[in-house]
Amino acid sequence: MTASRLLHDRLERDLLAAADMPPTYYELLALLSEAPERTMRMSDLAHWTNSKPSRISHAVGKLEQKGWVRREHFAGDRRGWLAVLTDEGLAALQAAAPPHVASVREHLIDLLTREQLRHLEDISRTLLDHLCAPA
Repeated sequence: MTASRLLHDRLERDLLAAADMPPTYYELLALLSEAPERTMRMSDLAHWTNSKPSRISHAVGKLEQKGWVRREHFAGDRRGWLAVLTDEGLAALQAAAPPHVASVREHLIDLLTREQLRHLEDISRTLLDHLCAPA
């Protein structure tokens, strides 16, 4: 647990220093960049980040202030909202990605042998299968 927390903290510090972007914002921008038309329902963002809807709403509000995301009503559901990645948001993500990837490589990937990376992948899949299984 300590190693996981320390790694997360280091990656967060590096991302903030390089791009002035917390990991939560990076994750949301990355999810939106991979979505069809760079658009996702707010509820889907909450699901995929394992976050409460109120936390996602707050984060998307901050991203809106930066001009990186805009909200739109979901057609057919007046209560539903979509988050849409703007061109500025995509540019911010693309600028943040190289230093973030370099940080992940420096503090994780490059420290491990190929065999250790395979073990890490196997362990991660086992954990995800267990933790994502329906209760």
